[in-house]
Amino acid sequence: MSTAVAEQVELGLKNEKAEAPKTTPNVTVSERAAQEVRRIMSEQGVEDPLFLRLRVVGGGCSGFQHKLDLDPSVNEKLDETFQINGVPVVIDKRSMLYLAGVMVDFHDDLNKRGFSISNPHAKGTCGCGSSFTM
Repeated sequence: MSTAVAEQVELGLKNEKAEAPKTTPNVTVSERAAQEVRRIMSEQGVEDPLFLRLRVVGGGCSGFQHKLDLDPSVNEKLDETFQINGVPVVIDKRSMLYLAGVMVDFHDDLNKRGFSISNPHAKGTCGCGSSFTM
């Protein structure tokens, strides 16, 4: 005589509020960059939350450009949201393909002030460094 183990399966409507756990992308925001983003966000004085939008767009003489923006909106179908180094970050799904391993940094030196994005997968850049090829 064998004993059968019955598994109870619950059928029902898909719970639309349940989401798959998001993994943090292989994107780094340095502490200096995170501090500067938080400073700029606090200066905006906006009640709604702002997100640091990181994306790749076509353009420049080499074909692709990195873009950083502060964005109050998130498209649930097209965007992924993350907390990276205490900063709310939004990356659209298409840009995620190009941003693996990217490092966002902030420089405040005598010769250079501003954000920089280092992409280890960029095969080359244009002369001014504002666009890249993959």
